[in-house]
Amino acid sequence: MAKKGKRYNDIQQHVDRMSFYTVDEAVSLLKQTSTAKFDETIDLASRLGIDARIAEQNIRGTVSLPHGTGKSVRVAVFAEGEKATEAEEAGADIVGSDDLVDKIVDGWLEFDATIATPDLMRGIMPKLGRILGPRGLMPNPKAGTVTMDIADTLQNIKAGQIEYRVERTSGIVHVPIGKTSFEENQIKENLNTVMDALVKARPASTKGRYIRSVAISSTMGVGIRIDPQEFL
Repeated sequence: MAKKGKRYNDIQQHVDRMSFYTVDEAVSLLKQTSTAKFDETIDLASRLGIDARIAEQNIRGTVSLPHGTGKSVRVAVFAEGEKATEAEEAGADIVGSDDLVDKIVDGWLEFDATIATPDLMRGIMPKLGRILGPRGLMPNPKAGTVTMDIADTLQNIKAGQIEYRVERTSGIVHVPIGKTSFEENQIKENLNTVMDALVKARPASTKGRYIRSVAISSTMGVGIRIDPQEFL
């Protein structure tokens, strides 16, 4: 097992890994212990009481963070003709069809999200499924990224719309909710927005406790557990 650094061990002394914190306490503690020399990303991990192997419980969707992610999002758009022009005018970082597919197959992956028009999905899936799928970058109708509404979808992603989906083997949803440079109220509002979306996405067939665990952490920090009752 790798040895933890002095800074990490110092942070652990301030965080009780066995305790549950309120949202206010957790965010305040995260801000206090985020001392890296760069603007760390804040991640949210929530384990849900579902079986993601069941189609109905394989939760996936999008949510717009009120304060964005703090990151400039690079978007690749698969479109042709008028829709390609629409994407370019709306600020897409790269637009293409077969040429873009070939570029990605050759190893180019300098983007954070993708959008595709429905007519191009048949050509994309066979070639890019194994490349983009495991990275969570494949356009998907459930996430609203297979659409003819290119401009609005692109602007929403650029403004802070994120995709969430449950991991099939663990039942965990893992998403970024901002940067440590954000004000505490901004972090809390982003956090609560994501958790509200997850609660509303609860499948009707689930039984028992739905929100099993919630934790936030910064890039170089430790996990801070939040009482799941805060979101019920």
